Amino acid sequence: MNDEQLLRYSRHILLPQIDAGGQLRLLNSRILLIGLGGLGSPVAMYLAAAGIGHLVISDFDSVELSNLQRQIAHSSRDIGRSKAESAADTLGKLNPDIRTTAIGRRLEGAELREQIRLADVIIDASDNFATRHALNEACVAAGKPLVSGAAIRMEGQVALFPNSGSGGPCYRCLYPDGGELQESCSENGVLAPLVGVIGSLQAAEAIKAVLNIGLTLDGRLLLVDLMNMEFRTVRLRKDPQCPVCKEPAS
Repeated sequence: MNDEQLLRYSRHILLPQIDAGGQLRLLNSRILLIGLGGLGSPVAMYLAAAGIGHLVISDFDSVELSNLQRQIAHSSRDIGRSKAESAADTLGKLNPDIRTTAIGRRLEGAELREQIRLADVIIDASDNFATRHALNEACVAAGKPLVSGAAIRMEGQVALFPNSGSGGPCYRCLYPDGGELQESCSENGVLAPLVGVIGSLQAAEAIKAVLNIGLTLDGRLLLVDLMNMEFRTVRLRKDPQCPVCKEPAS
């Protein structure tokens, strides 16, 4: 690291769990972030500020006025622009030290699998179950860690699925097909700071996963209730019949 980087990341370097070696690891890491809305905005901004060396950000949507109540990576001047391009500009101003690849389309099929293969950690900040299940399946196949988050009204959740052969559950163990109720912020509303809380927790889990430090949310689901200011975790169980992550018959 040069002198400017030593100063920029000095508060990380002071942490014994990170120090200079850990910061170098962050600078050499690559994270794939799907979704640049309410959750993806704080995720992207904190990862950029933390010095994740290469952020690949993807969103096929464009910025709308109603987004600006919570999607802090975008501004009024960005209305009508691609969220991927708008967020990339924000990240470049926040930390020109990192590399950002903006993908303004839906990642699918072989392109999605290739981006997952290249990434150290994948973060799901999307807002629909079709994308979440597709991401989970690809991450399980590639053995890559997936940080999942969701938020609605005044409640949210975060989980980490290592997908590394540890025998833990995957996202589909938690939400089998047909086992989830699709809800949207446009129909139910969402408290603006809630997505900041959930997105920040996702960023923290991703950094810990890159550095292999601390107790992660592997096998646990963190539930956040801002109305009552309660945080609790529940244990997740692997579904032995899960079509995505079940062990092959010997």
